[in-house]
Amino acid sequence: MAVLKFRVFFEEDDTIYRDIAIKHNQSFFELHTAVLSAYEFDSIHQATFYRSNDNWQRGRAISLEKYDDVDYPVDPLDMFDTNIGSEIRDTEQKFIYVYDFKKNWTFQIQLIGVSKEENSKIIYPTITRKEGIG
Repeated sequence: MAVLKFRVFFEEDDTIYRDIAIKHNQSFFELHTAVLSAYEFDSIHQATFYRSNDNWQRGRAISLEKYDDVDYPVDPLDMFDTNIGSEIRDTEQKFIYVYDFKKNWTFQIQLIGVSKEENSKIIYPTITRKEGIG
């Protein structure tokens, strides 16, 4: 089973990042919880991923729910039902992750590696590297 490795940058400072390995068939909700854990956030606020292009422009949303205060050009995908592998379009796929819409914590997520074999001793998703203070 393929394992995807993502680098999750804090948008304001690219020296602060976390690397997260996750199986391609796991959901965006599982990636969401891994990002929260990696940066030591609670899980009480709204959150949305956006598929992104190379210029970090927001595309289709992948959200915990459809929020009334957000204007979606297309209905968002459900974070619980959407597998990460289904949204990978290229070898350096990018996503934007926004947590807590009032504080607007924004992270840039980029695919940095793919492994064809998972490690049976690891529970995925897992944080494989931490740089900077979260």
